Amino acid sequence: MKKIPKLGCTCEKPPFNYADFRSSQLGIDHTNGRDAEVSIFQCKLCQRIWINYLVEFEHYSKSGRWYRGIISKKERSEIKPENVVEYLENIEWYLYGGSYFESAGMVGQGKAIVD
Repeated sequence: MKKIPKLGCTCEKPPFNYADFRSSQLGIDHTNGRDAEVSIFQCKLCQRIWINYLVEFEHYSKSGRWYRGIISKKERSEIKPENVVEYLENIEWYLYGGSYFESAGMVGQGKAIVD
């Protein structure tokens, strides 16, 4: 399991403000028909890079969920939309939330509920 230090920055503390991040799209994960949006966020304060995984099943209410974990610059160049879930499940902690969890964000680890 990859260790991820906590710095106490606002990027670790939900609820989040979109203005605290620079963002770019990485792609779509089509695994199991999820069509999950994968984005890169960089905190404007501490400069850490986050991988964000967002999935929602339009035909189910309260199905929206997101996961966000810190990645290094090296990992950013190696990560693909299809391997983000595996990456998140193998780091020490990540943030997650959404209408499925009825939460603006919590700290988690291990298995990600994406299907």
